[in-house]
Amino acid sequence: MPSSSALSFKSASEFVKFLKDNEIEYVDFCFADMRGKQQHTTQHISTVDESILTEGIYFDGSSIAGWKAINESDMILLPDLSRACRDPFSSQPTVKIFCYILEPSTREHYSRCPRSVAKAAEEHLKSTGIGDTAFFGPEAEFFVFDDVKYKVSMNKVSYEIDSAEGPYNTDKHYDQGNLGHRPRVKGGYFPDSPVDTGSNMRAEMLSVIATMGVEVEKHHHEVAPSQHELGIKFDTLLNCGDNMQIYKHVVHNVAAAYGQSATFMPKPIFGDNGSGMHCHQSIWKGSTPLFAGDGYAGLSETALFYIGGIIKHAKALNAFTNPTTNSYKRLVPGYEAPVLLAYSGRNRSASCRIPYAASPKGKRVEVRFPDPTANPYLAYAAMLMAGLDGIKNKIHPGEAHDKDLYHLPPEELAKVPTVCGSLREALNALQVNYDFLTAGGVFSEDLIEAYIELKMAEVEAFETMPHPIEYDMYYSS
Repeated sequence: MPSSSALSFKSASEFVKFLKDNEIEYVDFCFADMRGKQQHTTQHISTVDESILTEGIYFDGSSIAGWKAINESDMILLPDLSRACRDPFSSQPTVKIFCYILEPSTREHYSRCPRSVAKAAEEHLKSTGIGDTAFFGPEAEFFVFDDVKYKVSMNKVSYEIDSAEGPYNTDKHYDQGNLGHRPRVKGGYFPDSPVDTGSNMRAEMLSVIATMGVEVEKHHHEVAPSQHELGIKFDTLLNCGDNMQIYKHVVHNVAAAYGQSATFMPKPIFGDNGSGMHCHQSIWKGSTPLFAGDGYAGLSETALFYIGGIIKHAKALNAFTNPTTNSYKRLVPGYEAPVLLAYSGRNRSASCRIPYAASPKGKRVEVRFPDPTANPYLAYAAMLMAGLDGIKNKIHPGEAHDKDLYHLPPEELAKVPTVCGSLREALNALQVNYDFLTAGGVFSEDLIEAYIELKMAEVEAFETMPHPIEYDMYYSS
């Protein structure tokens, strides 16, 4: 298996030499669309020279959802020589390289390119003088199923999933016998084998991620049966966006190699916990961690203002951090989902948690409402911009909440704001509150308008399709 070191090159000639020296046959040019789905196109080594690496390659932008019209479809994929890796899933020696999207007429970064937005957010942070580096550490959860079937048509809407770990299979007949060991509902957190059946698969996922240049830390079963999490090390905003794309790519492909299917849907199963992507974040200036101080839970005033910005703009952030209709089936009380906009030290019922850290260098804020369907580049950039707005305008988040927020008396609970209850609400919130995103030209109005249009089409499809439960509730009315 390839080494675990990331591939980074200072020049096109150095990259070409690496390809020849290592007998690479293909170069895979990767980029993210507006939804965050990784796209790619592959060039044979005979076509890859210094010119194509510096000039880029043309592709049809009109075929990417939310991008160009057909009469202005030409766009340029420009490889980022600083971020490449070997492809462990290719049968031929292949190197994957992350790309920016350029406008062909100006060669400027395309305003709807998510990776360009992440880069712009990093540059904006430096321009403010507040700090020079934003670190992000995501915790993306996912489900793995043995069988997935769904149907959407005029006369039938259905889905059916199956997993040997599912508590619904306690009486199922298996030719080799039903061994009976499986997690109960909400009982999947940390049991050892044979209850945890996914340990070997998760270990392979983590090892493969490491071969692609991402520092890895851990893996474990999550709360719901069939639910899992891998731990990767925090990194700078742009690198972390790339790392999450690698994470998802590996999870999907290793699961497929095991004959199983992985999904990052936030709520694929009714009645059990959904999948989140808790995001740890901090700002540094040189070697100084700016979130460490002598305030609440060891936080600095800067960190509190950052939290204030996150809470103030949370509903608009939801459009990027929780970007699917399914996201809001997770963001409901009773399943450990952080629906209440409050902050607390070590309190996991708060949407902003301050994890314990033995050193000032570990002081950070964990924003808990995002989920893994988020486009990582846009979600991380949006949270940074909200936090910076909080710092700039000294938005204090108020008093911390150290009580279990899920069991507050009704009169106290009514005073705590909440995240959005639907994707429509989130998109409407973004529509009226996006100035904090456009500061420094990080997000363009064009991107925001196109994003809202793209996502509103999903809302309308969801809202106009009859649901099976409506037949159960209303057919005989």
